[in-house]
Amino acid sequence: MNARMIDRRQFLLGAAAGIGALALRPGLSAAMDGDTLVVRGASDIAVLDPAFQNGLLEEEIGRCLFVSLNRLDDVRKGVSWKPYAAKTLEQKSTTEIAFELHDWLTWTGGHGPVTAEDVKYSFERVANPANSSAWAYAFDALDKVEVTGERTGIIHLKSPSAPFWVTTLPYYMGHIVCKKATEAAGGKFTTEVPASCGPYLIDKWVPKQSLSLVPNPDWKGEPVAFPKVRFEIVTDDDSAALAYESRAIDYAKISLNTLATYKTKLPEASRLIEMDGNRFAWLAINLANPKFKDERVRRAIQYAIDVQQIMDGSYSGLAKPATGVVPPALNGHRDAILFPADAEKAQSLLSEAGVSDLTIELAALNDKTSQLTCQIIQSMLGAVGITVDIKSYDEGVYWTLGDKTAGETWKTLDMVLMNFAGGVDPSENLTWFRPSQIGVYNWSQFDSPEFEKLYQEGMAETDQAKRGEIYRKMQDLMEQSGGFVFLTHETFAAVVREGLEPSIMADGYLDMTRFAKA
Repeated sequence: MNARMIDRRQFLLGAAAGIGALALRPGLSAAMDGDTLVVRGASDIAVLDPAFQNGLLEEEIGRCLFVSLNRLDDVRKGVSWKPYAAKTLEQKSTTEIAFELHDWLTWTGGHGPVTAEDVKYSFERVANPANSSAWAYAFDALDKVEVTGERTGIIHLKSPSAPFWVTTLPYYMGHIVCKKATEAAGGKFTTEVPASCGPYLIDKWVPKQSLSLVPNPDWKGEPVAFPKVRFEIVTDDDSAALAYESRAIDYAKISLNTLATYKTKLPEASRLIEMDGNRFAWLAINLANPKFKDERVRRAIQYAIDVQQIMDGSYSGLAKPATGVVPPALNGHRDAILFPADAEKAQSLLSEAGVSDLTIELAALNDKTSQLTCQIIQSMLGAVGITVDIKSYDEGVYWTLGDKTAGETWKTLDMVLMNFAGGVDPSENLTWFRPSQIGVYNWSQFDSPEFEKLYQEGMAETDQAKRGEIYRKMQDLMEQSGGFVFLTHETFAAVVREGLEPSIMADGYLDMTRFAKA
């Protein structure tokens, strides 16, 4: 079957069924009802602890419940930050950052003021290897946090870190938790937050359906525009579009298939948001799997996959092939890949390797774009004699596949279609492929000491031209290993009601605390 012949229409019936179920939820009514803002939640919550959360809705809720020393502006305004929990935040030297917290910040539950000791506890808890936080990498440069007063302290770094201000301090791993309350809860928590200090509090959570927020009465910072916020959990992009069209939600990230449709006919009183995205997708090939021991087999897979066909079939021609994990807008972007599509060369390599009956399991999320991409890959690899068996998983199971703390599956994976949120600095997109991430998020088991050495050099390098060369070389090493096929940096698309101004982060996640009425 020609991969270009695969059609998205087969998936729309499932989307319609999804919105039908959504419409039957108790209490679901038209969005923007009074002062309640209703947006799409692309996942449910499982862990709200900043040290252990997984992302998606958890990150968006985290920004509502917790604060960080600084915070990033809407990505459409460029990469810039402003102090947030910090009244002052200064670079005292190349390895020292001094901060003073606002004196009005207080914890819920009678746990008192937010203190510098809470900042120290929060940062060092994530950084501590004994706690096995997936986000510990962000604090690699951290030496310690020195408490100099109730609300003042100094962050000491081991060495200069160019991205620390934009990839560590303002993101979820930089969210401040209450030391007293967290320790009383056993040192970590999941969906029951022991204490918070942000602009919102959780009012009601109906698992797999919705989560509602109300204002924190003790919040004295920048006021929020909406007294009530509700996330309607709709995991499927096409179902989210239908929910938007039925006026059940006010804002939704949409698929590129829907974007193509809305470019022709947009729902009434709406506007589109479209921008180059930082979220990157790739095919991970498990280098430790005996099936891929021969480099010629890995290289054949790389040559067999024509990424442009995936762009046309899965993304409606509205996304571009990636040349690595660093997008065009960031320093370190590569101009081209090393092994472009060549089916004849792929077949020749398999013949040289003596491989004629290779069967590969391809694991992926069960969303429509992922499944269509898998079918296209299945078709292209089938054309060179490789049989692909697609294994679909829901989100909860999928993210355990390469996690060594969840079992032994990470050792036996064949290939995985992966998709990850990117950051505002190239280091954030590359950190997941370090040796320390094997059994965490480095599901290719790419184990390169040279890659790690370059990563550390890039973190300390302040010359942007030199940093760019370092990051291009790191991506060369990834591709040369045969463990990766770079697919795309997904074009970001969303639809929003007129009169509403969202606040969007670089990874496409939302900052609900800064949604505004336009």
